Amino acid sequence: MSQTSILTAEQFANTNGLELCFQSFGKASNPPLILIMGLATQMIHWDDVFCQTLAERGFWVIRFDNRDIGKSTKIKGQKAASVTQIIAHQWFNRPLNVPYLLNDMADDTIGLLDYLDISQAHVVGVSMGGMIAQCMALKSPERIRSITSIMSTTGNRKLPKPKPWVTLKILQPVPTELDRYVEHVLRMWKMLHGQTYTFDQAHVAETLVKAHQRCFYPAGVKRQTSAIIASPDRTAELQSLKLPTLVLHGDKDPLVPLACGLATADAVPHSKFKVYEGMGHTLPRELWTDMIEEICNIAS
Repeated sequence: MSQTSILTAEQFANTNGLELCFQSFGKASNPPLILIMGLATQMIHWDDVFCQTLAERGFWVIRFDNRDIGKSTKIKGQKAASVTQIIAHQWFNRPLNVPYLLNDMADDTIGLLDYLDISQAHVVGVSMGGMIAQCMALKSPERIRSITSIMSTTGNRKLPKPKPWVTLKILQPVPTELDRYVEHVLRMWKMLHGQTYTFDQAHVAETLVKAHQRCFYPAGVKRQTSAIIASPDRTAELQSLKLPTLVLHGDKDPLVPLACGLATADAVPHSKFKVYEGMGHTLPRELWTDMIEEICNIAS
């Protein structure tokens, strides 16, 4: 590994009344680039090679565990919405009481910037991470140099939703025991990945084992899901953004349909929108080179 892509040990930042676990790649003297992961995924789901490559392109790359997952603070004692309540809210707009919203998670990330003494950063978010990145840009645009929103959405309830069977599979209880956990989540990742690009089952399984060993905490995933569902539509506010913005999406996404990415790009003035044919709701290794190039271009 080159000197520009050295991975630091896991560290903890005190932010927004919580502790966030984070790591970084590259030189702290380089422009900072924050990677925000999605629902139910820890910072290690940003692959080391992906992070190293961005560091070698001249960024100080920081990945972290969101609240309620990995080694970051768990919001214990706060009950998440049930599957029935989530589906009723998503499909019939029933009220939903939740412990926190995406804006609170955006405050966590802005607090991480404060902890690291970062005045401005490039922000890249995937799925829920893209939503958090959007919230950050709306709350504190002066802290953001560019935003990349990958396979994400605006929160508009009128946009196409995942098929009910996809939602039900995502919300199924996850087995506790390691082997059954890996088998269960592998099936879900394959479904989200689709048929177009190579699915590296061995590598995904290895990451899942590491994630299970770092922290198994399904209650946090339920609260994150509630935060996504209950957060308000950002469309009107996004129209005021004046930041360099990149929107990436796959045309075979079974969880966040392509129309959601298009709506994001339409909402942000002068944003760049790129569609990857055959991509589902994962980051296929075959597309990393192009994605990294696009991120570097918007961050230039």
